[in-house]
Amino acid sequence: MHLNPKKTVAACLIAGMLSMSAVVAGAQTLPEPQNVAQLSASGQVEVQQDLLVLTLSTTREGADPNTVQAQLKAALDTALNEAKKAAQPGQMDVRTGNFSLNPRYTRDGKINGWQGSAELVLEGRDFSRITGTAGRIQTLTMGGVAFGLSREQRARVEADARAQAIDQFKQRAQEISRSFGFSTYSLREVSINSSDQGGVPRPRMMAMEAKAAMDSAVPVEAGKTTVVVNVSGSVQMK
Repeated sequence: MHLNPKKTVAACLIAGMLSMSAVVAGAQTLPEPQNVAQLSASGQVEVQQDLLVLTLSTTREGADPNTVQAQLKAALDTALNEAKKAAQPGQMDVRTGNFSLNPRYTRDGKINGWQGSAELVLEGRDFSRITGTAGRIQTLTMGGVAFGLSREQRARVEADARAQAIDQFKQRAQEISRSFGFSTYSLREVSINSSDQGGVPRPRMMAMEAKAAMDSAVPVEAGKTTVVVNVSGSVQMK
């Protein structure tokens, strides 16, 4: 039997549309969620900051960009070589920061010189190693100090705060369910996120003040921060 291709395609399209209409109709007849409660809970743990991020920097300026760049590179290379002697993974990691070279302009838009800057970052958990190394570097000066949490410390504290938040969420869900006359509940959806409160980085120091401080180990003292984990979602009371 010979089939008409046009009729066959039309029949397939009609069947597909009918099938889709049935799916849509079925979706539209689903009952609205009932006896659903939205709630949230949080857990928080205060902890001592154990990560120091110390930034050393320098600036150079001159008429020739190649000369300025060479001066910056020499200062950074000397500092980098000194820092690498004391580097130890996790205790003091060494990396370069921003390196920039920009023209200076006159009022009429002409270039009248070049200015550049370079940074070296010392980061880790060994505060005395970091500050002692910074004190031995003579080609760069203090650019800034910031504190935070190491990866290990953050993971441990977040786990504690998350456990607190989940326990509080479950307890609150049970209390709300009973308040509405239900004996129990089931979890519908949930989201978990974490954040830090506190531990604001120290303000950047002026270069002249920092230069005097670099003659010896730089005194630093970390503060505390609070890790907060929030749990929010909905439960089906039943």
